[in-house]
Amino acid sequence: MHHSAIESPLVYSVRDVTKSYRMGELDVVALNGVSLDIYRSEFIVILGASGSGKSTLLNILGGLDTPTAGTVKYRNQDLTRASDAELTTFRRKSVGFVFQFYNIIPSLTALENVQLVTDLVDDPMDAREALKLVGLTDRMHHFPSQMSGGEQQRVAIARAIAKRPDVLLCDEPTGALDFETGILVLDVIDLVHRELGTTVALITHNVSIADMAERVLRMRSGTIVEEHTNATRKLPRELSW
Repeated sequence: MHHSAIESPLVYSVRDVTKSYRMGELDVVALNGVSLDIYRSEFIVILGASGSGKSTLLNILGGLDTPTAGTVKYRNQDLTRASDAELTTFRRKSVGFVFQFYNIIPSLTALENVQLVTDLVDDPMDAREALKLVGLTDRMHHFPSQMSGGEQQRVAIARAIAKRPDVLLCDEPTGALDFETGILVLDVIDLVHRELGTTVALITHNVSIADMAERVLRMRSGTIVEEHTNATRKLPRELSW
């Protein structure tokens, strides 16, 4: 997919990012000189085994973590120089997160879980609309304990998109789900991308999911070792696992 500067401004510009953690006596390097650009309304899949650095990269893009060195710019904001308060605002307004485990609140209904987020932002989507988009209109007043894993994950997606985020960051969103349910969840993420034009970055160790993406990055040992663009994108139903 060709990106002209006019239609697709840069959303992220990541340059020479490293991240190391202190583990007891050791310094563990999670990212080792990562650079990439992400454009508006792009669908990117980041592939890699456990420990390849992909979750660390996603957390840095989401403002949940900061690099040890290098720069991360979101539009024109330098996240590496942002204060904690600025990062909180960035996470709250600009980013929707979908994790492997749904992190929805058991004592609240699906609708209430989504409304929690819509109260935080200036121009939210109606919580009912968000649930309709993920196909849960008839489960709106159910509690998480009354829902399947796939339904709970779709509530988490509705919650993430109800803020109308610029970017949807998905960390192994099908990791806890069986094949059929995983396909349903990927359908919803694909729909959100197509309908709302949200920039999506999805990380997974499942190679087949990469066929959904416009662009695929493969990580190993904290670096991006390969990048390719898919000439055609498959729908989740067409993926061979």
